[in-house]
Amino acid sequence: MEFTWLSRWQPQILAILRIVAGLLLLEHATMKFFHFPAPLMPGPLPTLLIVAGIIELVTGLLITLGLFTRIAAFIASGELAAAYFIGHFPKSFWPGINMGEAAILYCFLFLYIAAAGPGAWSIDGARSRNAPIR
Repeated sequence: MEFTWLSRWQPQILAILRIVAGLLLLEHATMKFFHFPAPLMPGPLPTLLIVAGIIELVTGLLITLGLFTRIAAFIASGELAAAYFIGHFPKSFWPGINMGEAAILYCFLFLYIAAAGPGAWSIDGARSRNAPIR
């Protein structure tokens, strides 16, 4: 059974993927800084987690809104690759053991969004549609 009928919805489905992934990244930042919906860890954050939280806050917001989507997604992808190799890989080579599956999945998801663009319902798309013709 072919799903070619689904291809007509590709821009909207890509936008939903972008929005959900951006909100989930934003949630990681809110857990670090605002302890919402739950605190990430008790006490002050180490410097590396503060930097990661700032990146997640800014890129998560930009990706969710679809503003500067490609560069924000590329930066988020790099941050998650670093998170995997700094926080998970030293524990074990295997992602199932080192609990790094989510970091790997998000890394490649954001890399895909950086390559594919924001899809529908983005500020980037609205800006390009309203740009003057030269």
